[in-house]
Amino acid sequence: MGRMERFVPRSLASRLVVTAVALVAVVSLLVGTVTTIGMRAWLTDRLDGDVADSLHRITRPRDADDLPVVPPPNGSGNGRPFFGEVGSITLVYTDDQALGEVIKDSATGTAPVSLSADVVAELKEHATSTPTTVDLPGLGSYRIVAGETRLGLHAVAGLPTEDVDDATASLVRWEIALALLGIAAAALAGTAVVRRQLRPLTEVAATAHAVAELPLASGDIGVTERVPERLTDPRTEAGQVGLALNQLLAHVESSLSARHRSEQQVRQFVADASHELRTPLTTIAGYTELARRQGDAGTAAVALAKVQEEAGRMTALVEDLLLLARLDAGRPLADESVDLTRLLLEAVDDARVVSPEHRWRIVLPDDGEPIEVRGDGNRLHQVVTNLLGNARKYTPPGTVVTVTARPDGFDVHDDGPGFPADLVGTAFERFTRGDSSRHRSDGVGLGLALVQAIVAAHGGSVSLTSVPGDTVVRVRLGSAPQGS
Repeated sequence: MGRMERFVPRSLASRLVVTAVALVAVVSLLVGTVTTIGMRAWLTDRLDGDVADSLHRITRPRDADDLPVVPPPNGSGNGRPFFGEVGSITLVYTDDQALGEVIKDSATGTAPVSLSADVVAELKEHATSTPTTVDLPGLGSYRIVAGETRLGLHAVAGLPTEDVDDATASLVRWEIALALLGIAAAALAGTAVVRRQLRPLTEVAATAHAVAELPLASGDIGVTERVPERLTDPRTEAGQVGLALNQLLAHVESSLSARHRSEQQVRQFVADASHELRTPLTTIAGYTELARRQGDAGTAAVALAKVQEEAGRMTALVEDLLLLARLDAGRPLADESVDLTRLLLEAVDDARVVSPEHRWRIVLPDDGEPIEVRGDGNRLHQVVTNLLGNARKYTPPGTVVTVTARPDGFDVHDDGPGFPADLVGTAFERFTRGDSSRHRSDGVGLGLALVQAIVAAHGGSVSLTSVPGDTVVRVRLGSAPQGS
C-alpha cells in the first residue's frame, strides 16, 4: 500500500488532472471498442452478403456458363473453372467426389487453383448454412457458407476476411492515435483549466498563511487580513471556503480582542484593588506608629478605633473581591426557592430606616400572589441592597426610588440626576465610580459589578438606562443558578 501511495499525486490540482485524463482515456476506450465492434460487425455483414451471393451463383445459376461442374464419377478431368473475385473459394462435392478452386493472382492475371485436400476437409467439416469464420491451411481466415445446388450437390462458397481484418486494424490504429492525442490534449487543457479554477484557493491559502505569520501570543492584536470579497461568493466552492475563512478570522479577531480586554481588565482590577487596599493599610500603619510613639491611653484608643474602622473596610473589600473571584470561577450558588416579593419588601423597609429623607416605593403584582424564583436568597438580597444603596448614596434627599416586582425579576427606578453619560456603558465594570479620582469615597466601585456577577450566576441579565430624572436598572433572573 505504501508503494502505491508514492505514485498517487498529492496535490488537488494533480489529482483533478489525473482524474480528467483517466475519464478521457476510459471514454476513448469505450467509444473505440464500441466503434470497432460495430464497424467489424457491419463489414462482416457485408462480407456475409458477398459470400451468400457467391453461393447463390453456384446453387442457382442464371445461365449455362454459371452451371457448376459435376465431379466425374471416375475422378478424371478438371471440368470448367469457377469464376469469382481474387481469393474467392468454391467447392462442389458429393459423398465421394469433390471439386474446389480458389481464385489467385498470376503473372497473366487471375486464375483458379485447385484446393488442397486439407482445405477441402476443413470446408466440409466446418461449412454450415450460416456464415462461419474458419482458418484454412495455407489460405488464411475465410467466411464460408454451405448450400445445395438444384442437382442435389453440396456446395460451399467463401471469401477471405483479410479486407475486414485490415480495415478493423486500421480503425484500431486510428482510434489509438486519436485517443492518445485526446489524452495529451486533456492533460494540457486540464492542467491549464484546473490551475485557473484553483487559483482562488491559492489566494485563500495565501491569506491563511499571512494570518499564521502574525504574532498572536500577546498584546492588542487586530487580524486585518481577509480573503478578498471577489473570492467569497457562496455559490462557488472556493467562495464558500473564502467566506468560511473570513468568518473564522472575524471570530478569531473578536476572541483576541476579548482576551486583550480581559487581560487589561485583570491588570486594572489588580491595580485598583491594590490601590484600595493600600490606603487603609497606610492608615493602619500610621495610627499604629502614632500609638507606639505617643504611648498615652487616649491616643492609643483613637488609634485602635481607626485601625478597627480601616480593618473593617479592608475586610468588606476583600470579601467582595473573594465573592467576585468565586463567581468568575463558576462556583455554584445555593439553589433554593426564594420569595422575591418578601425579599424586596424587606430591602425597601431597611432602606426607609437607613435613609428616611428619600421616598421609597414598591410596586407589587395586582394579583397579590408572591413571586418565587430559584436561586441563592442571600446573594439576591445583596443585589437588591446594592442597587438601593447606590440610589441612596448618589441621589439627593427627596428622590423617589421605586422598586417594581416582575414575574422574572424586578426594576429599580429613581428620578435623581442619573449616571454621567460617559459612565452608563461602564457602570457594571469593577472599580467604576462617579468620582474618577483615586481618593476614597463612600465605596470602592464594586457594588454594581457584584450585582452583574450575581445576576449572571443566576442565569439572568442586568441592564441600565439613565437620563436626568429617569434612571432604571432592570434585573431579569434565569431559572436556576449556574452550576446547580
